[in-house]
Amino acid sequence: MFEAFIQQFSGLYSTPMFQQAVQYAIYLSPFLLALVLADILWPLWLRYIRAKFSYGLKYTLLELKLPKDVFKSPLAMEVVLQGIHNPANGSPFAQYWKGEYRPFYSLEIASIEGQIKFFIWTEDRRKTGIMSALYAQYPGIEISEAPDYTRAIHYDPKTMKIWAADYKFTRDAKKGEHYPIKTYVDYGLLDDPKEEFKVDPLVPMLEFLGSVGPNQQVWIQFIVQAHIKNDRKPGHLFKKTDLWKDQSETLIHTLMMRDPKTKVAGLKDEATGFTKLPSLTKGETDIITAIERRLSKQSFDVGMRAIYVGQKEAFNTVFGVGGLIGMVKHFTTEHMNGLKQDSDTWLAQFNGVPWEDYRDMRRNYNADAVIKAFRRRSFFYPPYEGKPMVMNSEELATLFHLPGAVAGTPTLARVPSKKAEAPSNLPI
Repeated sequence: MFEAFIQQFSGLYSTPMFQQAVQYAIYLSPFLLALVLADILWPLWLRYIRAKFSYGLKYTLLELKLPKDVFKSPLAMEVVLQGIHNPANGSPFAQYWKGEYRPFYSLEIASIEGQIKFFIWTEDRRKTGIMSALYAQYPGIEISEAPDYTRAIHYDPKTMKIWAADYKFTRDAKKGEHYPIKTYVDYGLLDDPKEEFKVDPLVPMLEFLGSVGPNQQVWIQFIVQAHIKNDRKPGHLFKKTDLWKDQSETLIHTLMMRDPKTKVAGLKDEATGFTKLPSLTKGETDIITAIERRLSKQSFDVGMRAIYVGQKEAFNTVFGVGGLIGMVKHFTTEHMNGLKQDSDTWLAQFNGVPWEDYRDMRRNYNADAVIKAFRRRSFFYPPYEGKPMVMNSEELATLFHLPGAVAGTPTLARVPSKKAEAPSNLPI
């Protein structure tokens, strides 16, 4: 029986159809090989030219020293962020031959043994625009170029411990990631209340950072770039669309019981034949208002991550890891969205079970990699790529802004006194 099967199978080689198929395969093999090589080599080419372009740039870390009194709401920082919303990708020649890409920035809050500092990392050629925007909104601020604090840490598994993770929305794509997080507008800061009446959601984060002890550090990075249309529109080869905006608008139509195509209010009940008009509760109305406000402002791709590093004798897992998890709960509402750690990234995926990681080899590798990722501010491009969240300027300004006197953390660096210009009538 087996010999008969072999004879029948080998007989296929002598059929004209098979021989013709072999000839076509030979003729087409150069084209197929070219397609395979292009699929493999094109990403490598992009990675190479982008790395070359990046290494040719000079970067600067700007330290922001807060004024003694900040009476402005986070709206001031929102105006600053709108100034760095640069969606330009450059020409196709610049992108695919020179390696140019959309500029990105890193907004950072660091606690060096309890000393809290605000930083903005940027290309050196773009620092003037950022400084001008900050001076315009915060006249008493001091901005200076600072050495990169991340370069002082070199991971040694024998003497150090590290915990790090990226953050993501509490709602995933299926559950509705297009709902906004709780912003400073929801906390009533848009109306600029007096300092004693302010409830700033950034204060719990600053209090945690101010409690970091000796031989410990906590770094928080918000790596941002302008969000652009980057998905092909269904049914179109070259026309692009913004899926984030489209899906958010579809969510509004769903909540309003409207047909997404016709945008006509009310949906027809197939059982009765009558049109059902929406009857929204106050909570549903608030959700729709928040989503519409989110869509009305400039949007950013945001990569948020944090790291807690310290000497082994000083490392406090309950304090450090618990603090990094709890510091984002104030931006969460149950009926909309919030932030949480991504348990699949960096060191959050390891729970200390020894048989999952022999001699901590994977953990040590990731610990060294995350330090390098923080140092390079790598998130959107190789070598360390993450999954960005889409936020508007209001949400981003809520997470990163200069707090007022309501933030009474003693280790928060501020300018000691208010500067004033000399009188114009001084004698010569």
